[in-house]
Amino acid sequence: MIDKTQKNKDLSKLKDEILNLKKSIVNFNFQKSTGQLEKTHQIKSAKKKIARLKMEFSNKIGNKNA
Repeated sequence: MIDKTQKNKDLSKLKDEILNLKKSIVNFNFQKSTGQLEKTHQIKSAKKKIARLKMEFSNKIGNKNA
C-alpha cells in the first residue's frame, strides 16, 4: 500500500526518490555479487517501491491531463 505521505509528494520529489532507489539497487547488486549483501530481500523491496512510485507518478500525470 502507498503511504499517505507519498500521495502528497509532487512530481519532482517522486522522480528524485525513484532515481535514488535505482542507485541503491545498483549498489545492492554490486554488494550481492561480492558477497557483502546479507539481506538480499532489499533488492526486491526496492524494486517494488520503484514500481509503486512510478504508478503514483503516472496517476498524477493522468490527473493533470484529465
